[in-house]
Amino acid sequence: MLDIYSPSGHENEIADFLAEEMARIGFTVSRDEVGNVIGKVGAGPPSVMLCGHMDTIPGFIPVRIEKGSMYGRGAVDAKASLATMIVACAEMIKTRWRGQFLLVAVVDEEGTGKGIRNIIRKGISADYAIFGEPSGAGNVTIAYKGSLHLKVICETQTGHAAAPWLFENAVEIAFQVWKAISSIHFAEEDLRSRFYSTTSCLTGIEGGDGFGRVPSKCTFHADIRIPPQITLQRFLDRAQDCAKQLRGQHPNVNIQIELEDKEEPFETDKSSALVRSFAWAIRKVTSKPAVLVRKSGTADINAFAAAIKRPMIAYGPGNSHLDHTADERISIREYLEATQVFREALNKLVLLDSRRIQPHPGISN
Repeated sequence: MLDIYSPSGHENEIADFLAEEMARIGFTVSRDEVGNVIGKVGAGPPSVMLCGHMDTIPGFIPVRIEKGSMYGRGAVDAKASLATMIVACAEMIKTRWRGQFLLVAVVDEEGTGKGIRNIIRKGISADYAIFGEPSGAGNVTIAYKGSLHLKVICETQTGHAAAPWLFENAVEIAFQVWKAISSIHFAEEDLRSRFYSTTSCLTGIEGGDGFGRVPSKCTFHADIRIPPQITLQRFLDRAQDCAKQLRGQHPNVNIQIELEDKEEPFETDKSSALVRSFAWAIRKVTSKPAVLVRKSGTADINAFAAAIKRPMIAYGPGNSHLDHTADERISIREYLEATQVFREALNKLVLLDSRRIQPHPGISN
């Protein structure tokens, strides 16, 4: 998989390879209109959707094995996770695992997310969902922050820079807007926590009309990360209130806030059968307690969780700090360990799920 270069928009070759491999190990395989590979096997219950993405960011890294690690673009984000799912399924199909696997390899996770959005549009779902993302073999990701990508435009009348007191400066007004937006917080937040608090990042700014002129236009972009206890709409409404207040203070200034992209925050129930199954498997395989991780980034799971209400987690080998770096690599030992965790967790999930759906002894339906 690492040898096949597959940046977003160029997933056809790896999709062909995976479709052939999945069919070989027993899946009934199809391809949808955007290029996702979808494999089904088994009858269930339970039905489990395993979803990983085939694409990477641009920039090929020569594939090599060195000191127990495999290097290559996508080694961490997130071909190792997808490979772990496929290998675990292959081994469990041989043992006639009694659930149903829905294995989905999606396109464009690193882009606009058209792969997972098409899965949602088609109504594809299961009793449980696991997304292949690097958590580390001993960790389970149970939450992701949401995100708002905002574009803010400030426009004024220009004039000579020698008389700045006669005109509103669009760049200075823009910084006032940014200061107001970046100061937005809510009572439900825990400001001591990086996960349970809102964070704001100024990601770009442009403005000015050249030497000798008061700037008449300034545009900036902001990336806002929202914890699960706050809705995106509440933050956006508060940001619009800030802009309205500044317009009242500066009636000759036009301030517009545009929403460029959004992902809803996500947090699963840590007492669910799915989380308990992986926690049990991690302890069995690693002899250490599982760590439940909450991430400040976003992934395909955000969009899926917003549309489909099912227990779901993200899991996979790898150190996410190596995502998108020139040193991207996966420990072969951790990769094999994560594969074993997958097998043990899915077997445990069958047992826990059967207890959930069985009638209580002595009670007739």
